[in-house]
Amino acid sequence: MTKTGFGVDVGGSGVKGGVVDLGTGELIGDRIKLLTPQPSTPEAVAKTVAEIIRQAGWDGPVGITLPSVVTGGVARSAANIDKGWIGTDARALFSDALGGRRVTVLNDADAAGMAEDALGAGKDAKGVVILLTFGTGIGSAILHNGVLLPNTEFGHMEVDGKEAEHRAASSVKEKKDLSYKEWAAEVSRVLTRFENLLWPDLFIAGGGISRKHEKWIPHLTNRTPVVPAALLNTAGIVGAALAVETGIAP
Repeated sequence: MTKTGFGVDVGGSGVKGGVVDLGTGELIGDRIKLLTPQPSTPEAVAKTVAEIIRQAGWDGPVGITLPSVVTGGVARSAANIDKGWIGTDARALFSDALGGRRVTVLNDADAAGMAEDALGAGKDAKGVVILLTFGTGIGSAILHNGVLLPNTEFGHMEVDGKEAEHRAASSVKEKKDLSYKEWAAEVSRVLTRFENLLWPDLFIAGGGISRKHEKWIPHLTNRTPVVPAALLNTAGIVGAALAVETGIAP
């Protein structure tokens, strides 16, 4: 019998949710997407999440991602969402909005990392796996044999006098009009710093630019293997569903 879960991925522009086959990571039925309310206050986002659950007809526990550091169910930061999230008990808020059911809330990059490690590009990898999402900034997740170390913020690590994401986010490539080869040199610089400190066995590259991985991953010069993410825009949903199933609650 297929074991299923439900994940919701809250982003700056859209809130996406769906039923997940926890054995394969595939979505069952349609992915439901609603626009993120503006302003994206905690109460408004909670109503949007509740509407997605209502449309799906789901009555079990729910995993939810936020673009925030989350500790003890409380949002500690707010990236691309309303600053009113900072200090909000997100777990209690969403549970109340969903009639008191069990929820898990975690950082969006952590959710994507869990999904890729368990069911995506890292499913056959052993040891330390680091997911990095290259977008406006750099999101990160680190797992050791499937166990998540939550709320890493490697995008803010200083690399040769600049934050990593100010060197190697995909937004830097666009802003500076870098070629893929030029941008890959900056990514290599950042990955080399990460690998010298953490000695990972595998990097997984996510974010929209991972779809064009053949244009830049071959130009990387760091020593650790780098593979493109496999689940792409469903990774957050899948990871959220896995998190509530496994009871991970950072």
